[in-house]
Amino acid sequence: MASSDDRSALARSLTSRYSEWIAEALDELPECFLITDPAIPGHPIVFASRGFLAMSGYAMDEVLGRNGRIFQGPATDRRSVMEIREAVREERTVQISLLNYRRDGTPHWILFHMCPVFEAAGSGRVAHFLAVQVPVPPRSRARSRSRSRSRWCGGATGMMLRACRNELLMDEGLGCSRAEESFVEMPSGGVEAEEPPVATDCEKEKAVNAANSIVSTLNRYSKITGRVVCGKRCCPVGVPLLSSSLIISLENGWISFRTDPHLPDMPIVYASDAFLTLTGYSRDEVLGRNCRFLNGPGTSLEVLKEIKDSICAGQACSVRLLNYRKDASSFWNLLHISPIRDASGKIAFYVGVQLEEGLKCSYNGLSPEMWQLGAVGAVKVAVRGSSLSAGPSRPSS
Repeated sequence: MASSDDRSALARSLTSRYSEWIAEALDELPECFLITDPAIPGHPIVFASRGFLAMSGYAMDEVLGRNGRIFQGPATDRRSVMEIREAVREERTVQISLLNYRRDGTPHWILFHMCPVFEAAGSGRVAHFLAVQVPVPPRSRARSRSRSRSRWCGGATGMMLRACRNELLMDEGLGCSRAEESFVEMPSGGVEAEEPPVATDCEKEKAVNAANSIVSTLNRYSKITGRVVCGKRCCPVGVPLLSSSLIISLENGWISFRTDPHLPDMPIVYASDAFLTLTGYSRDEVLGRNCRFLNGPGTSLEVLKEIKDSICAGQACSVRLLNYRKDASSFWNLLHISPIRDASGKIAFYVGVQLEEGLKCSYNGLSPEMWQLGAVGAVKVAVRGSSLSAGPSRPSS
């Protein structure tokens, strides 16, 4: 059961974006569904509908703050779990038959329809995931052995299941938690999955219509707070898209900013909260601009040339640079800039880790230099496992 502080954080996940009335509005919907927040560690459930609670046998307090894996069991199909994991990683819709377990331990088949809910402005990141569940009654054995697996993946004609245990272990060793890894978990125990019943077209349509209705409700209430969400990713032209798992890695690693070398003047396309706090600028004042706006009369031209030469050579560099805040006050910036390469070895973007000289911080017992290298290493691991290297980084025109 979640603590009072945890419950407050879970409630804020909804109320800060959809207003104080969102829980009451969602409670009136008849559908069976869950809402999860990938930005909170562990990717927990932040809302469960009455229909879902009735179907699963759980109470609300037993579900909130927990991960969706609590409904899986020994006969849950590993391939289905992998497919859901990939959908979370790639931030896309997935519809699949899944064997879940009620609170009393009895298994039951559902048609699992999950879709991301995107921010309509800014980075276009995923705000929440919506998981609609439609009960699928047992069918005859002949029908359930049909080769049709009742799967539908939005926005793609097919999917390659990718699983690299060694890389997952390496990620865990670096302390990098990714939303897709915590959303589902491979069941252990060696029990072979039962063949899923084939969902009917009516059941599939019911799941899609339910998801559209719920997203419409979220969109309507998000307009009250001004933090509008939608069912499709919306992103300003020219600003590349970042997956939520990568954004979480950027924040957890204290990456200050990310720039895109493929856009004119190499603008900032991501700025962390720590960067904004240090410089005094808002995110809207930073995104789309080159980092030179932090320079001033005391900034060394030699150091700036060193940075430029390193970028032209595709190499990392560490410098001590005098920068200026929005209020014109200066600070010594211990800056480390590094290229991040995609799966093909090409530079996808640059990240910068900046530390204010003289700031008292333990850096987890590491030197500032080693701490910066560790932060960059965490991003490299996240990029290897993200869809950034598997597809276009910009919205199609």
